[in-house]
Amino acid sequence: MYIPHTPSEREEMLRVVGKKSLEDFFTNIPEEFRFPDLDLPEPVTEMEVEEQFKDLASANFACDELVCFLGAGVYNHYVPAAVDMLLRRGDFFTAYTPYQPEISQGTLQGIFEFQSLIANLTGMDVSNASHYDGATAAGEACLSAYHHFRGKRPKIILSGAVHPHYRETIHTYLCGFDDIDILEAGLVEDSLYPQKLAEIVDDQTALVLVQYPDFLGRVHNFSDLGKVVHEHGALLAVSANPIALGLLSPPSEFGADFVVGEGQPLGIPMNFGGPYLGFFATRDELIRKISGRLVGETVDSQERRGYVLTLTAREQHIRREKATSNICTNQGLMALAATIYLSLLGKGGLREVAELCYHKAHYAAQQISQIPGYKLDDKSVFFNEFIVQCPKDPLQINEYLLDEGVLGGLPLSNFYPEYQDQMLIAVTEKNSKESIDLLCELLKEAAND
Repeated sequence: MYIPHTPSEREEMLRVVGKKSLEDFFTNIPEEFRFPDLDLPEPVTEMEVEEQFKDLASANFACDELVCFLGAGVYNHYVPAAVDMLLRRGDFFTAYTPYQPEISQGTLQGIFEFQSLIANLTGMDVSNASHYDGATAAGEACLSAYHHFRGKRPKIILSGAVHPHYRETIHTYLCGFDDIDILEAGLVEDSLYPQKLAEIVDDQTALVLVQYPDFLGRVHNFSDLGKVVHEHGALLAVSANPIALGLLSPPSEFGADFVVGEGQPLGIPMNFGGPYLGFFATRDELIRKISGRLVGETVDSQERRGYVLTLTAREQHIRREKATSNICTNQGLMALAATIYLSLLGKGGLREVAELCYHKAHYAAQQISQIPGYKLDDKSVFFNEFIVQCPKDPLQINEYLLDEGVLGGLPLSNFYPEYQDQMLIAVTEKNSKESIDLLCELLKEAAND
């Protein structure tokens, strides 16, 4: 370990703070616990440590080394070089929660621009900044709905087609509330799905949460569901794929009260699982029920435009016993990445990315459907993910694909036992026609292997 301070420097620092030795700092700790014996390995050099980490890293595959068709919530999109270049500027990279606006205008403006972009993308009135990931954003929507009704509506309905991890997170978020009843609606035939959800909404329902496109890749029109939800006085939350919103109708057209989702597709690499970004947007009427930071635009005493944290007290973020939601300082950098990405692409560029995902996915589905032994559901409308019925266990197929440098889709039976031998395949703008044709050829070989 490299210690930058010399003995004389350490002695001077001790003298300044009024201590005789380093041990004096630990007098409040019982003596038997101060310096325990640790079973540590022998020291090694920096060069040896670097080699050890390289060996550990080599056990993983990066998507840059493979042709990737795995999605299910995290997607292999192209990240323009400018995103990382701007993000790594020191003034952005080390930003803290901007409580002092007089020294934080750059950070505050970045957050304000992120909020504006998410509000435009979702069609909602206001967005916050931000949550840890799509799952926690969904959990916060449930909490907001519960508090909106002051606990008088105990029922929260989760579509069975919402990402399984999101549903698990919501159960964890709400486990401390004895009076909340979480109802998970099972998967049903595609054309009846929103209708069946509507049938279980009643006057005890606080929130209905759906996904758009859903975990199985299907795209539904939730307009009728939204009407039923609101007729019962409840709220509708939609967990959306932000890239799909570049092409599909915004959830605001369904009457959504909350729109949440995973912001990873917006210029954030897959990163072996994080850090990611949860976005959260809502209507003006619910603005005081949302969690996380909210930046507003104002003017100073000289009529110059400026930005400040607004509508929430500082204690919401820094005093755990007073907080109404999670603390999300570390998401400022991820929100900035999404802001840079969306600013670079613009409205037209985002639509182009969405169209590429859509058309390439439909080309892949059409080609796979022609391979003997593989079947697709031709009734479902999908964006960039679709289900394939395989002739054998998808795990065996994926092993064959991986040996050939291709990362296959997600075996659905891991989450839905009724979906035996079915695989969820995702296609993004990074998948070329050649890579899709390669997948089809390997799927044909894997079926006969």
